[in-house]
Amino acid sequence: MRLPLIKHIVGFIEENDSDFVLEAISLLEHISDAKGIKDEEIDTIGELLSNMYGALEVNKMIAKGIPQLDALNSFMKRVTSAIDK
Repeated sequence: MRLPLIKHIVGFIEENDSDFVLEAISLLEHISDAKGIKDEEIDTIGELLSNMYGALEVNKMIAKGIPQLDALNSFMKRVTSAIDK
């Protein structure tokens, strides 16, 4: 996961709507099931998906009134602590 990319996607959600991101997620998940897709392509799609899901989580925190910077930091701390376990 890349924090700058998550922040950028959050900005997109704020300017547009989270439905666009949810539809992009659906499309990427559908593409990942295609026959003949290479492992490196799956890795790239997985990275994009994780950043999109992360942005949706951060956006939910912002909607609850948490400032964007705090929401981003909180999310990354959760991710980091989950990886460390």
